[in-house]
Amino acid sequence: MKKTTIAVALMAATCSTGALAQLAGHNVILVHGFQQEDLASPPADMDAVKANGEDYWRTFWLSRSEARIDWASDGRVEGKIAQQAYQQVKAIAQEGLCSDYCIVVSHSTGDLVTRYLLDNQARWLAADGLPPLKILASLDFSGAGGGTDLADLAVSVAYNDSWYLAPVKAAVKLFTGIDPQPGKLGVVNDLQTNAARNLAVSPNSIPRLRFVAGGASYGGVTKPFIDGTDDGVVPTHSSCGSASSNAIDSCVSNLSLAGKVSSQDAPSSLYYNHYPILMNEGVTHSGVLGSEVGNISVPVVNNTALNGLQVDFASRTYNKRAWWQLWGSGDRYIEVPGSDSTDMSTLVYTTLND
Repeated sequence: MKKTTIAVALMAATCSTGALAQLAGHNVILVHGFQQEDLASPPADMDAVKANGEDYWRTFWLSRSEARIDWASDGRVEGKIAQQAYQQVKAIAQEGLCSDYCIVVSHSTGDLVTRYLLDNQARWLAADGLPPLKILASLDFSGAGGGTDLADLAVSVAYNDSWYLAPVKAAVKLFTGIDPQPGKLGVVNDLQTNAARNLAVSPNSIPRLRFVAGGASYGGVTKPFIDGTDDGVVPTHSSCGSASSNAIDSCVSNLSLAGKVSSQDAPSSLYYNHYPILMNEGVTHSGVLGSEVGNISVPVVNNTALNGLQVDFASRTYNKRAWWQLWGSGDRYIEVPGSDSTDMSTLVYTTLND
């Protein structure tokens, strides 16, 4: 948040009218993540896909968007998902919604789908005689563009019914919603670590702003099956935008997800134009979309402009001494002050919209 308090910014957001479907003066396009229900019961038609996409965003972002790109999770990114996305991209272009630039907001697998769209949308639209969508930036919450160990395991157990894999299968079922079977995993195939990291990786000029979670989705059951820190679904290397899939603790080498100033295993490099903006150790994979409060957000890349979008979160540095530390000043921490009194999506929206 900028140099005003969160309370003031939230009051302004609540009282303002007429521009709620924009962010920083630009129309917003939503790209949702993996929906496990699509594997158990594939959507019958595009109307069902769009209804599911609408429900996905109701907690916060739906009323703050002008368009969505909805897709069915029983498909593959380079197959049915691309076909569904193309028709919606074309409609957005025909309506001219991005004539003054749009901001994309993605969640989870929506990060990977967005990357594929950004890599291909100009070519798609040129074939129809339309100009490319003008995208200012993408805000990626719990981004799965680097894949997840859970997808690797899902594909593996789909081909191996051994009894000793029961704990793995239980964790995988929490993630996929089904007992994995060959040919029934849809986009989960694309979320395998190597598959995700070889899909649409050409660099482009559109900044990807990363918002990273570290909470315990599914009660923490899936965490032992994901290398490094994670949000219960996506490993931190993916959500940070790391250029490699090594197990890491944090997006940066000097700051933990909880904001402690200390040495961390961090990416040696990030994908081009990827910027970890906030980390939050407590919020879960889905909680970043507005359903969870009480968790501290930690600023990483801050006080800067990315493609003209001002990133200026309030920041506080303080020392905290553990109960067993009887002397000394304790450990140093950095936080967005007051961030535990709101949810992550509201914090991001009110800050970037100011």
